[in-house]
Amino acid sequence: MKAKIFLIFVAAVTCLKVQAQISIEEYRSIVLERSLELQNAEAQSEKLLSESAKQRTAFLPSLSASGSFTTDFKRNDGADLWGFSVEPRIEQTIYAGGGVRAAYRQALTRYAGSLQDGEQVALEVRFAADNAYWMVSAMQLYKAATEEYVSLIRSLYDVVQERYSEGYVAKGDLLQVEARLSDAEFSLIASQNNYEVALHRFNSLRREDDAESVVLINSIIDSLVVPLRVSLEQIVARRPDVQSAKSSILAAEAGVDVARSSFNPSLKAGVSGSWQTYSPNQSGKTYLDGALVVGVSVPIFHWRERRHAVSAAKQGVRQAGIALEQLYEDVSLEEADGWSALLSSYSQMQSSLKNVEIASENLSISTYSYQEGQATVLDVLQAQLSWIQIYTNAITARYNYAVAWSAYRRITAAE
Repeated sequence: MKAKIFLIFVAAVTCLKVQAQISIEEYRSIVLERSLELQNAEAQSEKLLSESAKQRTAFLPSLSASGSFTTDFKRNDGADLWGFSVEPRIEQTIYAGGGVRAAYRQALTRYAGSLQDGEQVALEVRFAADNAYWMVSAMQLYKAATEEYVSLIRSLYDVVQERYSEGYVAKGDLLQVEARLSDAEFSLIASQNNYEVALHRFNSLRREDDAESVVLINSIIDSLVVPLRVSLEQIVARRPDVQSAKSSILAAEAGVDVARSSFNPSLKAGVSGSWQTYSPNQSGKTYLDGALVVGVSVPIFHWRERRHAVSAAKQGVRQAGIALEQLYEDVSLEEADGWSALLSSYSQMQSSLKNVEIASENLSISTYSYQEGQATVLDVLQAQLSWIQIYTNAITARYNYAVAWSAYRRITAAE
């Protein structure tokens, strides 16, 4: 009995490996591939890439054309009633106060930041996938443990019922076992429901409607080696959200130049031409004409609008810097909490394994003693209850460690 109970973990894993269908790596890949959050982040990056390409066109000359057609209602000295004009124009911005280059630089940094945002979303999606995977594994083990618990009580109930029919035990003993069996069956229903809920989330993340149970290659009872602790300098160097915050500062600094440039002198040059009829159009003949146009714009007085615009843009830089500093503090606290949770859950897991062995041995002794007439039914029921409580605690400890392990990898942006 002791060996049977103590090796439930091993038997569960062996069964899963024989009928293996999906590993945690495969599940992560599926969730990442189908994640709507990640697709939305990619769409945002593509949008900002297009905006940066749009800003780049400001460096290049532009070609435009305008035209008109006119007709009069009455003849004027024998002239034709109609006339037309076509005016193409090539224009190049020579200097725009530094605004063109600053706007392009701002667009590029925003695009770079969006790529980092996408990496951060991928980290969160991977952690959600890990959590869902470990939850299904835990719920499978909870269900298997509860089924074993029901089986133990049912076996005891059969023995007590037989002894009661032979007159060796009182009816009170039979009722105690029957009540405990009913309570165990109730718990089994709850564990089955918890497994179904975990399975729904598992399938929802991979965007499948398959309601059938899944067989996992990996399990929370697999050996997950405690990772080495990562320094804050290493974490901030590879955390995507930190890199995105740095890009936000660069974009805000470029925004200061954009705000300032609109109040600087600007210079444009262009060549325009025209093909049109004479006015009045007496012969229907047309002529060509052209011109070189150089335009200069110099802002002179705008009621200190430039100062206010630049000041507002500089406050944006300040806000971005404060956000980065706050993020450093948040990352430091998150890493410390994650490391503590990892070590605590690992210690609980190690302790729970020894407790399961003790509870299994106590159950075996109590069951044998009852069969030999040296223990009461109450002693066996208490040993069974103690076993299921300690066993479920062991499952909880392993689940907590698996989640803490995945969480620390997310915090440190581990590959």
